[in-house]
Amino acid sequence: MINCTRLLCQEPGFYDEIRYQKGKPADTNRPIVVWNSTRRCNLKCIHCYIDAKGAPDAGELTTQEAKIMIDDLAAFGAPVFLFSGGEPFLREDLFELGIHAKDKGLRTVISTNGTLITDDLAKEVKDAGFSYVGISLDGLEATHDKFREQKGSFKKTLSGIRNCLVNNVRVGLRFTVNKHNFRDVPGIFALIEAENIPRACFYHLVYSGRGGAMINDDLTHQETRDTMDLIFTRSKELSNTNTEILTVDNHADGVYLYLKLRKEDPVKAQGALELLKINGGNKSGIGIAEVDNLGNVHPDQFWREHTLGNIRQKKFSEIWMDESNELLGNLRNRTRLLKGKCGRCNFEDICAGNFRARAEAFYGDIWQEDPACYLTEEEVLSR
Repeated sequence: MINCTRLLCQEPGFYDEIRYQKGKPADTNRPIVVWNSTRRCNLKCIHCYIDAKGAPDAGELTTQEAKIMIDDLAAFGAPVFLFSGGEPFLREDLFELGIHAKDKGLRTVISTNGTLITDDLAKEVKDAGFSYVGISLDGLEATHDKFREQKGSFKKTLSGIRNCLVNNVRVGLRFTVNKHNFRDVPGIFALIEAENIPRACFYHLVYSGRGGAMINDDLTHQETRDTMDLIFTRSKELSNTNTEILTVDNHADGVYLYLKLRKEDPVKAQGALELLKINGGNKSGIGIAEVDNLGNVHPDQFWREHTLGNIRQKKFSEIWMDESNELLGNLRNRTRLLKGKCGRCNFEDICAGNFRARAEAFYGDIWQEDPACYLTEEEVLSR
């Protein structure tokens, strides 16, 4: 994640103690763990990275198996445990597991489409101690409903956000940028202001799950640059309202932000660069991990083509620290393997080769350049 508000305006943000502090758990390979707790979902989003469906998969982790995993993650020192899906609110044991994780010392987060969050459910989220709820909203009403293939989903999602806000549940908006919705970004910022939404994360498209069919629906490099320019401008304008804006899943954003800032304010740019160095760029297989609904462990939530092990056979902590796994070892020493523009780039220490899942989806080669890197050849060599 690139915290635009922090880097551009020097405004501390939520989770910055994990993202920008030396000696953070990720430095010792203690990752934020995303648990895709079920494949079941009440929507059918066209860009869903796990190809969620209407029914759960057979053999999804039981409540007891999930508690054993949580106990191991807490003992291991994972800083954050994120309940995702499918739609996590469709798991009847969500609150039981959330309370268990919090009692074990884990910081708990929910990633949801928000349509099921009534006022009463928001109160339960608050009572269970979840520290944050990220709610996906991928456009204004017509665009969002088309993405979800369900008329009325925008209104339900917005209602879910409002129910969180009124019950003092820390909530943020999640927006995945692509050709079908990037023109809605100005309107999304207007919505953020009108609804007093304190946090928004703008995700770049990753070509996995149903999103794998959307490679040709990603933005052109110029469209991405224009969109980032808008996001950076609005981040600065909203900084005095305590609204935090982040971009996610493209670490070229950090380089682009730094190069722009260097022209405007070299002192501030140097401070931003130091924070970006601490963050270190893409953390697949290092500071981010995913456990799927069946217990399989993956280097990140978008990269299910590669399984590192299964928690039913071996503890997550043991799987994660076993660098005899070739992929895991290579991800933690990836610089020497990067090819193309990523191999030539002088900003490897703040980008780390960006997303390997996109490179593999586009080129069939894990170590090729990330096709979504929109930096010019001159920019990647400029340092």
